[in-house]
This record gives sequence, structure tokens and C-alpha cells, in this order.
Amino acid sequence: MSSSTKSKKSKAPKAEKAPKQPKASKPPKPKKMSGLDAAAKVLHDAGTPMNMKQVMAEVQAKGLWKTNGSTPEATLYAAVIREIRAKGKEARFKKVERGQFAFNKAG
Repeated sequence: MSSSTKSKKSKAPKAEKAPKQPKASKPPKPKKMSGLDAAAKVLHDAGTPMNMKQVMAEVQAKGLWKTNGSTPEATLYAAVIREIRAKGKEARFKKVERGQFAFNKAG
């Protein structure tokens, strides 16, 4: 019987890698304004109560928020109602009469 011996080959030491250069940081993109933020800005600037069709017309005229939905006024109306219900007096909006909303200065 012959015994075979495996010889261990020593590996050559690896060359040290040069430290990576940090990537040039890109300037942060401006955060897109949400529909609620745009509605709050429009109502704050207007200073008078408006319905959601008027608010949405202003939002689109100023280019604050873009949507492909067929009824953005209804979407915005529902979101405003949800915020009022969830936050109460801390909400950015207040309902002044049926279909009319104003900016809540206390919120």
C-alpha cells in the first residue's frame, strides 16, 4: 500500500486594496408635496373657506400636486375629512359648513 500525502500549497499574500473613494453625494431631491400638504398651503394662502373643487383648481394651477385620478377633488375631500376625524383640533383643516373647509390656525 502506498500512502499518498497531500502537500499544502501556501497561498501568496494578497496585495492590500486601496481604500474606496467615497462617491460624490448628490444634492437631495426636493420632497414632493402630498395632496394634503398642497391643500393646506392653498387654504392657508387663501385665508377664506373653499370647497374642494376650488382647492384642487388652485393646487393644479400652482403645480403643487399632480394626479392621474379622475376625481381628485373627492380623494382630497376624503383625506381632509380623515385628518379632521383623526387629529381633531390639531388638524390643519376645519370644516366651516357643508363642503367648505378653511385652514385651522390652531392646528
